[in-house]
Amino acid sequence: MQFPTSFTERMQRLLGSDYDQFVAALQQAPPTSVRLNPAKTSARPALPQVPWAKHGYYLSERPSFTLDPLLHAGTYYVQEASSMFLEQALKQVVNLEQPLHVLDLCGAPGGKSTHLASLISPDSLQVSNEVIRSRASILAENVAKWGSGNVLVTSNDPRDFGRLQDFFDVMVVDAPCSGEGMFRKDPQAINEWSEDNVNLCAQRQQRILMDVWGALKPGGILIYSTCTWNEQENEENIAWLAEQEQAESLKLTLQPEWGVVPTQLKGIEGYRFYPHRAQGEGFFMAVVRKAGEAEEAVSHGKKKKYKLTLAGKKEQTLVQDWLINPDEFTWIQHGDIISAIPANLFEAADRVFQSLYVIYAGTEIAEVKGKKLKPLQGLALSQHLNKGAFETAELDLEQALRYLRKEDISLGTSGNDWLLLQYKNIPLGWAKQVGNRMNNYFPKEWRIRMELPQELSSFEILNG
Repeated sequence: MQFPTSFTERMQRLLGSDYDQFVAALQQAPPTSVRLNPAKTSARPALPQVPWAKHGYYLSERPSFTLDPLLHAGTYYVQEASSMFLEQALKQVVNLEQPLHVLDLCGAPGGKSTHLASLISPDSLQVSNEVIRSRASILAENVAKWGSGNVLVTSNDPRDFGRLQDFFDVMVVDAPCSGEGMFRKDPQAINEWSEDNVNLCAQRQQRILMDVWGALKPGGILIYSTCTWNEQENEENIAWLAEQEQAESLKLTLQPEWGVVPTQLKGIEGYRFYPHRAQGEGFFMAVVRKAGEAEEAVSHGKKKKYKLTLAGKKEQTLVQDWLINPDEFTWIQHGDIISAIPANLFEAADRVFQSLYVIYAGTEIAEVKGKKLKPLQGLALSQHLNKGAFETAELDLEQALRYLRKEDISLGTSGNDWLLLQYKNIPLGWAKQVGNRMNNYFPKEWRIRMELPQELSSFEILNG
């Protein structure tokens, strides 16, 4: 790899005698890691564990993940190991047992959002945002696959969050950056790097931080991260924020064997991941607490006007048995779509709906088709699905992949019922039997586009 001169000089200054090891590590293949969904599997693979993440594992090689139905079922997520350090920040500075309002501001494609959803309590509300609409759709897809049911996916500019003053207990800002930490995975990033782009990214990051700061409660926690190494986009930005807003830098406890490098600049505690020290890509994180203490919300006795519309009693009666513990949910309807959100989150969710553009909410249950209801993909992948309410059919690997390609499949059955199709007892989605024919209802925009190889072999991530 040929690095720009200014980048080389800076990294030599930062790393000193470690610089040659750093360059050598960048010539090696990047590690591959996954994070399991504990709500969908209790497996403990015989694989090396990501030391800072309870459900993170390293693979010896990178398989063709597209050909594993369990990935599409939301049983695990392919995530870069360094970014799983978010778990340590949350566990060390946040009481995860209490109900929280959590924001993942730059959420696509969904690694941190699905990780957050596994860490916070079920009675917490998570808002996962992505400003670019096409990427927001990918984020919504991955949130739906994870199936936690307490997440709202939004597509808004950071400045729009000013409408939610003092709303969030925790914010995660994985800011767009110059991408120095991705040089090994994406050599093209080297050609796109420049000092001008570093300056541009740093300015944009400052704008993002100030735009969303008002939505963080006094006493709330901001977790800031980038996949770059320069101080300008990292420690200096957080030092600038701390000076502007009297934020307090928080120190995390590290284990020496992790290889995470702690830094300190202008009173800011930072945590750096270098490929020759930690088994992961380049990454930076800092954690700060907003000054002050959150005040209890005061009700003024006025009758509230809600934006969310409740589903009709008839529709609720038809779908309520489709979830486990249906009384714990509020059933809402937007257009023809019936969704379920945890009942205790209704008012908070409504405030988000009134302030932001929401593209996915809770669990999408069904689409109203005249007098009938069509179960939706979000229901099939929900952690709260009541499988006992539906007929199920088990698919083998080839059938599962053909279903995920949205091809016609035949199971030799007949009838006129909705079928919940499964692979290794994990739901994949819906099909509708019409006599001897079976209609494939896997979402067209989610389908596998690659051609299937002539010989299929299942790789067993969940079994090591």
